[in-house]
Amino acid sequence: MNSRIRNRFVLFADFLIILLSIIVSYSLRLDYAPDFTRYYLQGAIYLCLLSLVVKPLVFYFFGLYRRLWVYASINELKLIAVAVTVSSIVVAAIFTALKYLAWPTIGFPRSVLAIDWVISIILIGGSRFIYRVAAESKRAPTDGKIKKVIVVGAGDAGAIMVKEMLRNTQINLQPIGFLDDDVSKKGHSLLGLPVFGAINKLNELLEDQKIDEVIIAIPSAPGKIVRLVADICRPAGVPFRTMPGIYELLGGKVNVNRLREVEITDLLRREPVRIHEEMIGNVLKGKRVLVTGAGGSIGRELCRQIARWDASSLIMLGHGENSIFEALLELRQDYPTIEIDPVIADIRDTRRLDEVFEQYKPEIVFHAAAHKHVPLMQINISDAITNNVIGTKKLLQAADSHQVERLVLISTDKAVRPANVYGATKRLAELLTLDMARRTGKAFSVVRFGNVLGSRGSVVPLFKKMIALGGPIQITHPDMFRFFMTIPEAVHLVLQAASMGEGGEAFLLNMGEQVRILDLAEDLIRLSGLEPGRDIEIVFSGIRPGEKLREELWESEKIYTKTAHPDVLRSSAESTIKQYPLDEVIDQLEKLVKRGQDEVIVELLDRVIPGSSIRETRKNTDVLDIVE
Repeated sequence: MNSRIRNRFVLFADFLIILLSIIVSYSLRLDYAPDFTRYYLQGAIYLCLLSLVVKPLVFYFFGLYRRLWVYASINELKLIAVAVTVSSIVVAAIFTALKYLAWPTIGFPRSVLAIDWVISIILIGGSRFIYRVAAESKRAPTDGKIKKVIVVGAGDAGAIMVKEMLRNTQINLQPIGFLDDDVSKKGHSLLGLPVFGAINKLNELLEDQKIDEVIIAIPSAPGKIVRLVADICRPAGVPFRTMPGIYELLGGKVNVNRLREVEITDLLRREPVRIHEEMIGNVLKGKRVLVTGAGGSIGRELCRQIARWDASSLIMLGHGENSIFEALLELRQDYPTIEIDPVIADIRDTRRLDEVFEQYKPEIVFHAAAHKHVPLMQINISDAITNNVIGTKKLLQAADSHQVERLVLISTDKAVRPANVYGATKRLAELLTLDMARRTGKAFSVVRFGNVLGSRGSVVPLFKKMIALGGPIQITHPDMFRFFMTIPEAVHLVLQAASMGEGGEAFLLNMGEQVRILDLAEDLIRLSGLEPGRDIEIVFSGIRPGEKLREELWESEKIYTKTAHPDVLRSSAESTIKQYPLDEVIDQLEKLVKRGQDEVIVELLDRVIPGSSIRETRKNTDVLDIVE
């Protein structure tokens, strides 16, 4: 029906309700008094006329004729109560004024106004909700088999989903009940359906109730809940779906293959690490902070967090202008009060570093700049040395000569017993940082962690692209394991280390057990609403040069002590290089780089770094290994 025609019916019904309400109010107040005609009839007529003019105007002002009442809810009921109350107050004020000024002889019981207000709310509200009741009673004929559904999550999202199933029978879904881990909901009912108990009861319900489908109605459901439901449903052959969050729906992230965007934390098979915020705030607040590699995934998140902790100024140093520009736009929009200075510079340029430190006088430095792609560094050895080792040395010298209070080097688990050029260069960068701390007594520290989920070049974005293309997902080996953490976790660890570092320590995160890459890929496929092997194939391409099956965060013979943070460990005695002083090794590497003697560089790295095996992994290295 046309909305204008429908609203005219609503207006006409309101006229009748207004008249009926006044008649009933008089009847209840006077109980059919025999002298009604002589004393009260004229006042009742005036009240009716005034109400017929005032009340519809007030109702229109409050939008009561612009609503789709088939979707009426508690909010609409509140609106009706306010509109009726305001209109009754206006009518009462006008009528009372007219009675004493123009109609002093008219009989009028004042309690009629209060009775009329109550009856108007009941009748006006009831008439609106009749539209919703009528709409919901119109059941469209179903087409096909009705599926029995269990809804996981007895919260607002679950209630909305069940309401839609009950109202729209064309979707052929019949909700049987809810499952929810909230023990206070067990045994209760929601929308007339029982809450059977915790999610782990799903297995017996699938069999007892002959369930055809399971829907997870928890928009923010963590990965462990999705995995639990998946592990129960898959052997039983029962399909399951997840309800997308409202922001994902609004953002257009949901399509027919993906009911819900996979969150990075879904893939983390442990609880995310928490930080001691007061310690970080004490270190960063009011400080001038420089971040190298500020355009990268870790560097950009570092800048966000530093800005959040009220640093007096933030110097964003990077070699790539585009990434720095993008990060700058984001930060200036989100943190307009902090002073942000973008610097395009190469950490290998001594003169430029001195200019930057002299101009901005940073008090704290976070060194995140590095070449990090393992296969690329296997065939670009000289550049890995000049950037990751020589660049770090020059940055440390600039920080020392310009009186930097604290410096944190961001390192990697690949620096422990390195099997590739990248890991070896990061181990040398660690040793340079710790050596500078010992010689100067400054709070220069190292933070070492595993793979970062979601960072540029990491497996998750790569796997997501492969899934979007329909597969296959390529994995090097079925028994490849890695430590994983999220970008915020990595940054929090770096900031935590900055707050605890006294100088010469290597900090590392207790990251739990290593995760098998194959399990990670399968989780990512399933959390994308697809099935490994059926929708997305997984293939194995073979271990690439420089890769290990398992990484190490620390050397087994070392002793690592606890810190003020339960998930952060400290080592104050990292192994140094063998046979030669560190300065001599670095000088020798610089000479070999200038001569382009890559094989000699690899031989030297293997000879001086404890536990390294780089020469072995570089055999048969091919440029094609980079993309396989």
